[in-house]
Formats: sequence, structure tokens, C-alpha cells
Amino acid sequence: MADWLNAIEIESKSYKCGFCGNVVASAHGYADRRTSFLRIMICPHCTNPTYFGNGVQIPQVAPGNEVHHLPGDVDALYKEARNCVSVNAYTSSVLASRKLLMNIAVTQGAEEGKSFFHYVEFLANNGFVPPNGRGWVDHIRKRGNEATHEIAIMSQDVAEELIAFIEMLLKFIYEFPARVPAAD
Repeated sequence: MADWLNAIEIESKSYKCGFCGNVVASAHGYADRRTSFLRIMICPHCTNPTYFGNGVQIPQVAPGNEVHHLPGDVDALYKEARNCVSVNAYTSSVLASRKLLMNIAVTQGAEEGKSFFHYVEFLANNGFVPPNGRGWVDHIRKRGNEATHEIAIMSQDVAEELIAFIEMLLKFIYEFPARVPAAD
């Protein structure tokens, strides 16, 4: 646990910690003496700092939920996509979501070194995309291509909608099958 140097008691603030995900109320941290809205609050649960200023919290709470039973690389990339949003790196999150489709396809048997289109088709044609989900896979492809090949900057809304679909896809492919009781 961190022991923050010269942290003081300041006006309490309730927030959801972007590090541990707990809803906390902290009165321990640092405040700008010139304004009442610039502060760094120390989470009483995990002791990590959160910056508040100009209506912004950094880090924000990562969107989506933890998914269990993921292969290591897929898990790391999913966390990366979520954490990018928590620090306002929306274009990076969209790119990570796009890359997740490739990684998922390879863990499910697709050959490495193929085109991105090949991986999308592999997932769709081999039952890894739920009914009516092909449009979402294509949406991730289009948004990922836009982030990769154009000057466009992605928005928070786009990054969060892709994470929501990726989460569902990960649960469909990895978590739910792993939770099926073993046959007697």
C-alpha cells in the first residue's frame, strides 16, 4: 500500500475508483489552493490516486466487465482495450478491439498470417458469431479500418460500443462454454 507524501485531509468526494472499481468516499489527497475543482483523491481501498479537474476523472472506470476463462493474450488485449477508454485513448481502444477479432480467430483455429477479412470470415463461418451478430463483427471491422487507415479520431461512444460487443463475443466463445457442467 502506498503512503502518499504530504497528502492532507480535504473535502470528501464520492467516486468509483478507476483502479479497483470500488465506489469510495475519500477525504485524503491533494487540492489546488487556487480552485476547489482541481484535486487528486487517494482511494481508501487500493490507495491509488485519481485526478479530478474540469469535469474529468482520470483514470475513468474502464467500460465493460471482466470475462473469465480467456487465453492469456486475449485477456491482456481485452483489458488493454478497456483501459484505453479509461484514459481517453479511444482510437487506441478501437484498434485493440479490431485486433481482438484476429486473436480470437487464431485461438479458435484460424491460421496465422492471414488477412483481417479472413479472420472475420473465419469467426462468422465457423459458428463463433451469435445469430444476428455478423453485423457487429463487420461494424468492428469498419471502425477498426477507419481508425487504422484514415485520419479519423474515434469517440468514447464508438470505443464503448465496440467493447460491449467484444465482451459479449468473449463470453459467448470462452466464458459460457467453460461454465457448462461436466457430463456425468
